[in-house]
Amino acid sequence: MKVGMSMNMLTKPGRSDASVLADHLALGSLAEPLGFDSLFALEHHFTGYAMSPDPLQLLSYFAGKTKRITLGTSVVVLPWHDPVRVAEQIALLDILCGGRTLFGFGRGAASVEYAGFRVPMGEARARFVEAAKIVTMALSQDSFEYKGEFFDIPRMSIRPRAISKPYERFYASAVSPESAEVMARLGFGMLVIMQNEWNKAAADIHRHRALAVEMGHTPRPPIVSTNISIASSRAEARDRAATFLGAKWDSIDAHYKFSDGHLANVKGYESYGAVAKTYSKLKEAEHRAKATDFYVSIQVAGTPDDCLEQIAELTRLTGLDHLTAEFSFGGMPAEDAEVNLRLFADRVMPILQRDPAFRGGGEPQAPLPEAVVAKKENLFAPA
Repeated sequence: MKVGMSMNMLTKPGRSDASVLADHLALGSLAEPLGFDSLFALEHHFTGYAMSPDPLQLLSYFAGKTKRITLGTSVVVLPWHDPVRVAEQIALLDILCGGRTLFGFGRGAASVEYAGFRVPMGEARARFVEAAKIVTMALSQDSFEYKGEFFDIPRMSIRPRAISKPYERFYASAVSPESAEVMARLGFGMLVIMQNEWNKAAADIHRHRALAVEMGHTPRPPIVSTNISIASSRAEARDRAATFLGAKWDSIDAHYKFSDGHLANVKGYESYGAVAKTYSKLKEAEHRAKATDFYVSIQVAGTPDDCLEQIAELTRLTGLDHLTAEFSFGGMPAEDAEVNLRLFADRVMPILQRDPAFRGGGEPQAPLPEAVVAKKENLFAPA
């Protein structure tokens, strides 16, 4: 199994943005020396929810600091960008790091970000599809042209050309069934953010695989992204997870505004409206505690042995062959994040990378029938 780390740079009260960024850059700089296989950067804007407005630019910094590690995006939000520029940036990063690239794309779910970029949110899915096609064409063809609803591109060729074939390593995240179908049609692999029950993730992966085969593509194993809290004692690991994953609720709702229910009326985001009631309850201590317990239960938390057991189960359910994790979340102090990262790298990661039991890439286990799965409130926590 390949193992990566993700950087999520949440703003911290009383700290300058530059100082918070410096902490995360220092943590990211440990990825290659500690033996990680990949380093991923997110994209968010305007609220400090994750201060990474340009993941390709951020990864260019690490391209110059590393020699081996794969550099990935999780994700570039295509509807906010000119797809020709995205293709150029991908090609340039591919050259700068010698082809050590992997790209995840998404369509985003925060109305504040769509408003900031003056892009109608109801056009997100259609814009994503067009942009994804254009980026793929620009990188895979010596020259291309495109005429669609949103983009009318004359015949052109991007320069410089990528030195590898990054379009063969394109992934996308999806929450709704409609998005999963779009990804399968494009031939993209699946990037799974662990934001709901593992059995539900398994069902989504099975659906994507079946659609990909139906559309003539060979499905790739998914990349799975989670949060990890590890300590010598289970109680310490769970307490840390509860403290800092619990702290994420406020930043999530401040950024996405799930609690006001506005997404129920946005084309392509109707399924998100179902979480409004649950998020609106999170100001109540009892509901917040239950939500945090649930969130911790779908991440990886515990002793090194606990973490190995949980990742083994996740591998069995999903067929993943590449796990990527955040080790600093919810405003965790930098020193705690580094302890978290180093213990995982020392006690868990070598086993994941070398033990044949964690090779992954196999057929995921069929998910349990919906009728026998315990019903949870509508709650998911995005990246």
